[in-house]
Formats: sequence, C-alpha cells, structure tokens
Amino acid sequence: MINNISILKNITILYAEDEKDLREVTHQILKGFTKKQYVAQNGQEGLELFKKYENEIDLIITDVNMPILNGLDMVKEIKKINMNIPIIVATAFSNKEYLLEAIDIGVDKYVLKPIDIAKLLQVMSQSLVYHELKDLYTDKLTNLPNRNKLKKDLDENSIDLMALLDIDEFSTVNDLFGEKIGDTILYELANKLKSYFSNEEYFVYRIEADKFAIVAKQNNKDINEFYDICKIFADKIEKESLLIDEDEIDINITIGIAQGDGARAYKYSQRVINYARTKLQRIMIYNESFKIQQSFEENIKWVKQLKIGFRENLFQAYFQPIVDTQTKEVHKYEALIRYVTKEGVEIAPYNFINVAKKTKLYPNIIKIVIQDSFKLIKNKNKRVSVNISFDDIANSETTSFIYEILEQNREYTQFLEFEILESEEISDFNEVSKFISEIKKFDCIVGVDDFGAGYSNFNLLTLLDIDFVKIDGSLIERINTSKDLEIIVNTIANFSKEFKVKTVAEYVSNEDIYNKIKELNIDYCQGYYFEKPISYDSIK
Repeated sequence: MINNISILKNITILYAEDEKDLREVTHQILKGFTKKQYVAQNGQEGLELFKKYENEIDLIITDVNMPILNGLDMVKEIKKINMNIPIIVATAFSNKEYLLEAIDIGVDKYVLKPIDIAKLLQVMSQSLVYHELKDLYTDKLTNLPNRNKLKKDLDENSIDLMALLDIDEFSTVNDLFGEKIGDTILYELANKLKSYFSNEEYFVYRIEADKFAIVAKQNNKDINEFYDICKIFADKIEKESLLIDEDEIDINITIGIAQGDGARAYKYSQRVINYARTKLQRIMIYNESFKIQQSFEENIKWVKQLKIGFRENLFQAYFQPIVDTQTKEVHKYEALIRYVTKEGVEIAPYNFINVAKKTKLYPNIIKIVIQDSFKLIKNKNKRVSVNISFDDIANSETTSFIYEILEQNREYTQFLEFEILESEEISDFNEVSKFISEIKKFDCIVGVDDFGAGYSNFNLLTLLDIDFVKIDGSLIERINTSKDLEIIVNTIANFSKEFKVKTVAEYVSNEDIYNKIKELNIDYCQGYYFEKPISYDSIK
C-alpha cells in the first residue's frame, strides 16, 4: 500500500544510474510523481549536478556500481557539502555488502533491483517524512538535538538532572566579530560539549541562540558530582581560547544546574542560570532558599501595581533637601519618586524601579518627577534636581518630552537641574553630550550622580560638560571610620575643584560624617542628618 506520495509532487530529485534502459524507464516514471529531475549517468556526473543545483535538490536516488565514481563515493562527497540531504541507494541483492557501508555514511533507505516502482515511491515519501522530523528536532548549525527534541525527551523519558549553559555577553561577541564568527564559536562550543560530556552518560542539546543543555541519562546521579564535572568544563573554556581563522577568541560561560522530574529540572535550571549571573557566579545549583519563585511573584505583583499607580496617580515626587555644607541652609531639593498607596503608605523606589525598567512603564517615572519638580519650582520658588538614566537619554520619546516641557516652562528652567546616573553604564557618550548641550540651551545645570561607583569615574569630567558631581553614598556612609574612604573622597573633591566642578556628598546620616565632609571642603550635603525625602505639601 502506497501512502503519503502526494508530498513528492513538489520536490526535485537527483537520479544517478549507469544502466541506460533502467535509467530512462525510471526517469519517465519519476516525471509523473516529482516536480523536477536531474539525471546522471555516473557518480561523477551526479556530483557535478549536485554542486550546481544543490539549492534545488530535495532528494537523491543513486545506483551503487557506476563507472568513473561509484554511488557510495558520490554520496560521501555530497555529505561533505550537505550532510542532511535524504539519499536512497538502489542495489542488487548480490551487492548487499554495500548496504552496511551505505548505512555508515548516512544513507537513509535502500531499494533492491529490479526496482519495484511502488516500493521506490513509498521509500521516497518515508525518507522525506523522516527528514522533516529530523529537521524539526535537529539544530542545523551544530547538528545537536534542539529545544523541540529536549521537550519531547522530557515528556517521554525519566530525566531528573540537567544543566543549562550559555555564553556571557554573546550579543557583544556578535557585535565585535560578526555573526559568521559567532556561528563558528557556537559550532566549536558544541563540539567541545560533545567531546567532554560522554554520549554514554549525557544528552547535549542546543536549545536556542547561545544556550545549551546537558542532561544526565542516569537517574539519581549525584548533583555535586555533576557540579564538579560542569565546573571543570567551565574552567577549561575560560582557560583555552577558541582558535577561529587563526585568531584566538576568549569566551566565558555561565551554568545553572537543577534536579527534579523532567520539566521541573528544566524550569529550575532556567531560573538559576539567570540568578547566577545576577550574583556574578559562574556556576550555581538551584536551591529553594534563593526564593526565585517568590521574586517572580513579587515582580508580577509590581507590574500590576505600577499600572494601577500610573492610572490612578499614586506616583509622586518627594523632595530631599541638599544643603550648603558651611551654612546648612537648603540650596536645592532632589526629586525622588515614591509610590503612595491610597492609605498614605510611602513605598520607596527600590521596591519597584527594577521592574519598571524591565517593562514599558519606566519612561512614565521621569515624566512624573519633572512635572512635580516644576510644580515645586513655580509654586514655592525652589531649585530642584532630578535623576536621569542613560536609558532615559537614549529614549527619543522621553527626551522629546523633556525638551517640550522645558520649552513650555522656559522662564523657570534655570531652576531645574539634571543628575545623570553614573551607576548605570553609559554606552554612548555622544548621545549624552548631545542631551547636555540641548538642556543647557534652557540654562539647566547638569551633574553626575553616584560618582565613584560607576564605570567612567574621573574620565567623565573630561568627556562631559558637567557642573557638579554627587559622590556616591557607598564612599560617604563610613567615611568617618575609614581612612581609605577619606582618601578617595578627598581625591574626588580636589580633582573636581581643578575642573571647577561642585561636589555633593549624599548619605550624610550623622554629625560625625557631616564634620568629616565639612573638613574635606565638599560643597553640599544630603542625607537623613538634615532631612529625609518629604512630600510637596511639607515644604514651606
């Protein structure tokens, strides 16, 4: 019985046969079932046709014994070009010894001569279906089983221990070297994984982009032993450069390990690999004590709360005084976002700011802060400073809003200041310089927040046209007990003065810290020693 031969009508085949009568008869029959046929009289001719029409050919049918180049040698050469092409060999029963060799080199099916056409059509359709399934479950770049195969194996097999592995900053690798070399890196890493993790003990998958999975075949394998094996591999990758086109390229990897029944092991290993990266750990085993699930639930809660807060105007700016160090008189206020519940409970931004940044809701925050700041400037004649991140500056919608509201309030803009957050990496200084130039057209003052905690430090004073630096609180909060911190802060203060840049010390929480800041001639102070952030209504 012939089934599924309808799938043959849209395919192109390469048919190689040296016997003229058989070749012509079979060709005429194949014409009635396939879209297009390339016909060769020997293996060499067949190889040349494949090289010329590789992108068209879907399936190959070949005799074994042919002059110039036999069928199996032709197949070997073709497999070097495309190892996944479906191939069927036709051979006499007396040549059955060739079948073992054919299987070894990756031939899918065979038919015996004299050819039974019904059998040939059936084998052709089966081979195509097989390759469709193989493509569904095989990653074409690395030839490893893919995400679909992993999910299938998790459903069908008893799997309880696995690791997920991915390359650190792989997008940066692609940006530096190009996608072609990026693909080569993935291919080489796949080979290292296959070589290191024995196929007798482990399955290895490429599940997406630069992410691979290693699954233990043996149940109840000791997780700590598995950890040690993975750690040795991670060390090996870190120490040994990949040699690609005679260039040495270094990569690092992060590994998350989890144990559990099938899908649970997969889910937990996904969670722990991300958690490991946030903790700067190269390899980590999932543990319930990490409270990752609790963190997810908290994030979900805050996404809902953020939407409600913006819709019902529950977000508002609070203002913390920044005082003149010598006189203790309020020089200006820093605007800080707060979520104020309907019951009047104030919630600080560390509870929700990271969730906001990972959603499309974050740009709303600076809009609220600036609007509330102009309200304080106009109604109570105060100077206000607002924080702005590089993400804000890089967001054209946000900067358009800022330029527009500055234009609308031009007579008050001289009282508005911007603090660029240095604790977040600035990847495009030209973009930041352009922003500074634009807001300075409105006579706004610009500073850098978290100075000393980020990536550029003193170099910022030479790269950007700034008016003040706010020294990071981590350098201030123990300055009265640490000589090292005192030296660092003093260096920042002196260096800033050379550039005629004012200095602000935050986290001034007691009189001892204040006295040390005053001794170091820091221009301004901010902290609970003077006042916590307060609402608009509390400011006289």
